Amino acid sequence: MNAVRTTFLMALLTVLLMLAGRAIGGQNGMLFALVMAGVMNFVSYWFSDKIVLAMYGAQQVTEAEAPELYGMVRQLAVQAGLPMPKVYLIPSDTPNAFATGRNPEHAAVAATNGIMRILSREELMGVMAHELSHVKHRDILIGSVAATIAGAITYLANMAQWAAIFGGGRDREGEGGGGFSLLVMAIVAPLAAMLIQMAISRSREYAADRGGAEVSGNPLWLASALRKLEMANQQIPMQANAATAHMFIVNPLTGGGIASLFSTHPPVQERVKRLEELAYGPRG
Repeated sequence: MNAVRTTFLMALLTVLLMLAGRAIGGQNGMLFALVMAGVMNFVSYWFSDKIVLAMYGAQQVTEAEAPELYGMVRQLAVQAGLPMPKVYLIPSDTPNAFATGRNPEHAAVAATNGIMRILSREELMGVMAHELSHVKHRDILIGSVAATIAGAITYLANMAQWAAIFGGGRDREGEGGGGFSLLVMAIVAPLAAMLIQMAISRSREYAADRGGAEVSGNPLWLASALRKLEMANQQIPMQANAATAHMFIVNPLTGGGIASLFSTHPPVQERVKRLEELAYGPRG
C-alpha cells in the first residue's frame, strides 16, 4: 500500500512540475522543466551522498575505530540481507542518524557522536535497523528525487512570479498562461510540491519504522530511541540544512505549531504508538 501511495505521489509531483513549466513557456516551458528535472536528478543520484556527508563533516570509520557501531551495522545488514554499508560518524552533540547512497551496493549510514552517547545498545540497534530499512527499500533515492523535483518546482514558481510581475507568460501561440495564472502558479505550486514531498517522506518513515522493527527483532527498542531523540533534539537542535532534514531519523529542525504540520517527519507520538502496536497488538 505504501509503494502504491508513493508512486501516486511521485506522479503528482511530476505532473505539477510539467504544469509549472507549461504556465511559464507553453510546450517549450514544459520540455525545459522536464530536462531541468532530469539533470538535477542525475546529479542527485550520483553525488547526493557525497554532498550530504561532506555537508555535516561526516568521517568514515573502520571497525577498529568504532567497533561497537561497525559490528552492530554489520550484524543488522546480514539480518536484513544487505551488503555492508560504509559507516560514518558526525561530529555533532545533537543525537541523530541518517542513511544515504543511491542503492544498497553504494549505501552509507551515519550517526552523530550525540546519539552514541545517549542511547543504549538496544536503542541504537533499533535506529540503525531503521536506517538499513531505508537502504533496503531505496527510500534514499525516492526521497532525493522527490526533493529534487520539489526544488525544481519552487525554482519555476520563482520564475513565474517574476514573469507575472513583468508581464510575461504568453508565448506566440497562446500556450502560456497570463499574468494571473502565473501568479497562481507562483503561489500554489511550491505549497503543493512541499505537501506532496512531505506526504512521501512521512509514508517512507512509517515503512522504515516497521521494517527496522522486523530487522532488529524488537519494535520497542526503536520506540524508546525515538522518545529520547525527540526530547534531545529539542534541547540541542542541530544546525541542519532544510533540504536534507528529511534524511534524518527525527526532524533536526526546531519548530512547533503550524511548522510541525509541514514537517517531513510524522509525529513521534504516532510513530511510537504504531511500534508499540507491533509489539503488543492494536489497543482496544
